[in-house]
Amino acid sequence: MMYSIVVFPSSKVQEVANSYRKRYDPAYALIPPYIRLKEGFELDETQLPQLVSHLEQVASSTDSFTAQFHRVSTFHPTTNVIYLAIQNKEPFTELHQKIINQCVSEKETYAYVPHLTIGRDLSDDELRDVTGQLSMAKIDLTSEIDRFHLIYQLEDGIWSVYQTFLLKK
Repeated sequence: MMYSIVVFPSSKVQEVANSYRKRYDPAYALIPPYIRLKEGFELDETQLPQLVSHLEQVASSTDSFTAQFHRVSTFHPTTNVIYLAIQNKEPFTELHQKIINQCVSEKETYAYVPHLTIGRDLSDDELRDVTGQLSMAKIDLTSEIDRFHLIYQLEDGIWSVYQTFLLKK
């Protein structure tokens, strides 16, 4: 089964992200806005208890924190993805590192950059146009991050939460 590990930001941040995602993100109906901590990976169900145990240890040893979203950016020319950039990346990077240290042997496809995708699979022209418009938008959003989620993909492509892990207060 396909799994991933993500953070869902506050409803206010999700609302802003979804105002763009419904136009620019074909995955809009499959998963709420998220910040990926571990990209999708295949895992045999017999390995699930070991992964859950590891994630519980990670959560219990990690303090909650605040995420600050400050601008719109893109991964172009690597991929035609538009995202809300996170100003304070360090807590996400540390959490990502703790998770992948024992998580899954697969290597990540890309270097880890914490972000919240608001558009993907755009043509080059559409990417330039949308990025040009959104780069002028003032982004000043915060979200308390006090949990992360192990999610799995259903046969219809929709992602569902398997388990939630609470960070230290």
